[in-house]
Amino acid sequence: VQLQASGGGLVQAGGSLRLSCAASGNTISIMGWYRQAPGKQRELVATITSGGSTEYADSVKGRFTISRDNAKNTVFLRMNSLKPDDTAVYYCYAVRFVGYWGQGTEVTVSS
Repeated sequence: VQLQASGGGLVQAGGSLRLSCAASGNTISIMGWYRQAPGKQRELVATITSGGSTEYADSVKGRFTISRDNAKNTVFLRMNSLKPDDTAVYYCYAVRFVGYWGQGTEVTVSS
């Protein structure tokens, strides 16, 4: 499985960004996003199953929305009300029997 992420960038606090990640192959069960800020461990942001069940980190609940296009094996992360603490490299993640990571896309939120 190969994952191609896009959509990162620089945004002011309070702004929005949308991340996308397309996966090659079929039978992708879980897709999601993790992030890693400088000097911190990688952490879960949000995941979504092929059936549409979602999970969010408490820090992003109510601000971020994960969605998925199963036909295109693509996962999206809509990020609203961004805060400087959201600054990180965001990594796409997918499970097809085992887990796969995409390359990171950088999100920088200025205050």
